[in-house]
Amino acid sequence: MSSCAFINFISLLACEIAKDKSQEELALLATFFTQLGDTLATLSALNNS
Repeated sequence: MSSCAFINFISLLACEIAKDKSQEELALLATFFTQLGDTLATLSALNNS
């Protein structure tokens, strides 16, 4: 998958997840996925050391 296709997929996925969610739910989901991404990045960095 090309980088542009991957970006488009992520954007489409975000739009689908956001459907029918309240502002509070969206904020919680954003926080959840940010922490998940940060934790995965930390694990990756530790595994590459």
